[in-house]
Amino acid sequence: MNRVFKALSDPTRRRILQLLREREMTAGELADRFELAKPTLSGHFALLREADLIAADKAGTTITYRLNLSVLEDALLGFAESFGIGAAKAAAAGVTGETPQ
Repeated sequence: MNRVFKALSDPTRRRILQLLREREMTAGELADRFELAKPTLSGHFALLREADLIAADKAGTTITYRLNLSVLEDALLGFAESFGIGAAKAAAAGVTGETPQ
């Protein structure tokens, strides 16, 4: 979970994830959306891959990235549950019959 939150700590990486939420994109398509040097963006892609937030498929010289939404969802859910928010709280309410607040 720490790798995921480290990856999410940067606004550029969050924007990359937002773009990939819309559709798969090549490295070039993503680069066109930012005013950053390609090596800088490559570093962002690498950190997102290490956190397993994105997956990359290479075809020839083209790299296409896609969002791995389940990893993001699992990390956010795990974080929320660690504070008693979300499914854990709802499950407890179901067992006791109380409505979560």
